[in-house]
Amino acid sequence: MIRIGILGDIGSGKSFIAKLFGYPVFNADLEVSKLYSKDKKVHAKLKKKLPNYIESFPIKKKEITKAILANKSNLKNIVNIVHKEIRKKMKFFIKKNKQKKVIILDIPLLLENKINNKKDVLIFVDSKKSEILKRLKKRKSFNNELLKKFKKIQFPLDYKIRRSNFIIKNDFTKKTVIKEINLILKEILK
Repeated sequence: MIRIGILGDIGSGKSFIAKLFGYPVFNADLEVSKLYSKDKKVHAKLKKKLPNYIESFPIKKKEITKAILANKSNLKNIVNIVHKEIRKKMKFFIKKNKQKKVIILDIPLLLENKINNKKDVLIFVDSKKSEILKRLKKRKSFNNELLKKFKKIQFPLDYKIRRSNFIIKNDFTKKTVIKEINLILKEILK
């Protein structure tokens, strides 16, 4: 099985690209949302660590945002609790798809949290900064302060580019991106 890790800036279109590969995708952001809305154990742990922010179940994104913006240690607490669960879900996903030729790991902090393997094929999604900002501002949960906090915990983009085996120029049109994906798949599946 070939593991492809998708890297890139926040809002660069990593999930858009991941889906276009046509192989099973582990989307960490989606899994985090599920944890907040369905996992009562995660709720209990977060409520214990952040009693001034986490109120009722399911956990609301605005509660998480408020906690993160309040101070740095809150973000660390959230990451410690949530990432343990995400790792378990990822291991289950990999086990469930072990017969597949390729799997895609769409995990925002893949390198930062040392989730990648040495043999993983890393693909950097390169998008124009102006396009990224335009797209981020369209998100209903867009918060510039939150964006800055998340960028601080990420490795610099030039480091991610250096670590990548391939770079996909994302112009947010399916046709051009699929062409690039097909070239990459041809290369790694030969």
